Amino acid sequence: MTVETMPHWLDKRADLTPHEIAIEDSVGPLTFEQLQRYSKMMAKKLANVGVLEGDHVAIFSNNSADYPCALYALSYLGAVAVLINTRLSPKEIAYQLNDAEVSLLFTSSEMHDVSKRVIAKADKDIELRAIEALIIEKEKQVPLKEEINLNDLFTIVYTSGTTGSPKGVMHTYGNHWWSAVSSALNLGLNEKDKWLAALPLFHVGGLSILMKSVIYGMPVYLLDKFDVEQVHDAIMNKQVTSASVVAVMLERLMERLDGSHYPETFRCMLLGGGPAPKPLLEKAKAARIPVYQTYGMTETSSQIVTLSPQYALTKLGSAGKALFPAQLKIVNEGGSEQPAMCAGEILVKGPMVTGGYYQNSEANKQAFQQDWLATGDIGYLDEEGFLYVLDRRKDLIISGGENVYPAEVESVLLEMDGIKEVGVVGKEDDAWGQVPVAFVVKSEEAVTDDQIINHCHLHLAKFKVPKAVYFVDSLPRNASNKLLRTKLVDRLKNF
Repeated sequence: MTVETMPHWLDKRADLTPHEIAIEDSVGPLTFEQLQRYSKMMAKKLANVGVLEGDHVAIFSNNSADYPCALYALSYLGAVAVLINTRLSPKEIAYQLNDAEVSLLFTSSEMHDVSKRVIAKADKDIELRAIEALIIEKEKQVPLKEEINLNDLFTIVYTSGTTGSPKGVMHTYGNHWWSAVSSALNLGLNEKDKWLAALPLFHVGGLSILMKSVIYGMPVYLLDKFDVEQVHDAIMNKQVTSASVVAVMLERLMERLDGSHYPETFRCMLLGGGPAPKPLLEKAKAARIPVYQTYGMTETSSQIVTLSPQYALTKLGSAGKALFPAQLKIVNEGGSEQPAMCAGEILVKGPMVTGGYYQNSEANKQAFQQDWLATGDIGYLDEEGFLYVLDRRKDLIISGGENVYPAEVESVLLEMDGIKEVGVVGKEDDAWGQVPVAFVVKSEEAVTDDQIINHCHLHLAKFKVPKAVYFVDSLPRNASNKLLRTKLVDRLKNF
């Protein structure tokens, strides 16, 4: 493999535009020079508590300016950042820490109590350090990385699989570099650009904004979470020009806009997180909101297909075309390429696509076909080559932009005494797009829906907990005894 190096991104950016704003949040602005200085200081303090090159360090924090500092501190040491979803249960987090072979859990003070419970459930000894408490540590004078090797592993972000077992998606520096460059080649760059980050930074959509910031020299307006009023104010009054959202966010923002319009300087509402309902896109068009649909996943380091600005209105509902360095094709079950307007599985290829899942040869074998990533998603290309996504994986439930895999929820439910069989599907919901619901066959009459819901709250993130439980005598299955989820969805009409 050819070694490709370049100056450390943050060093280069701090040299080019030291006094330009990198991060703007409720505390105040942080320049690129300050971000560099704080990140290097944090790196030396982490070195003093034992972090070495190649170590896997988990970052467990909600959005804050400390997040990019921690991320780049690890990069200066050559350590790998494992990004943890703060909405997961301690049991789920402990699994990821074990699977990723994490040696230190780097957490914000607000997550410290949860972190202790996580550590207690882990199968190995894991150090725990609070980001805010690191200031009392001494700095160890160690050589920091001055160059970035694009082939080196930078981050691991977990995504659930249809088997219910989360998989660690490995991102190299090169994956992140090409994701940022590809986005710029499609959307363009403007010296006035300021990107709003309301998505969690532990998700690849939020993480990619941090990459763009340093590579472009672009300020990020960072919110600790999505809040309609704060996002509206940022677009109307804080000179934000771009924002990344999912459908439920866009819906709420349009309600807040209430017939008025965003400033002409606002040029991009990047919409991901699953296929958007056509009526929602029509409403956004009527409100003159510049919505650009995009298609991507954790495995593609964020977007890999995005609708170009010039087609935003004429190709409403399309996710666009593959970004400049990427490739896309639609194949049938036999692996043959589909003609225009014929649905099939979406396969993608490009330098932003992960090289694989961490220590998961079986998942890698299933996902990759001669360097093409089989997404499991269904879509088609029109006569002009524009992608239309029909389903985000066969059984996937997308609730408020979060992925919920039925098999994972079913696995937790089947741990309960009194449940013989269970099937989980998505039910349409006005607020969240979809919510998970469970069909349960009892083995003991005493089991109640409240007990089932409470059990799920102990073992699953809140967004994965079924919003309703339906008791049935049997589940629909085929001749191979495989659960027929489509028939369960049909049954929802009776409840």
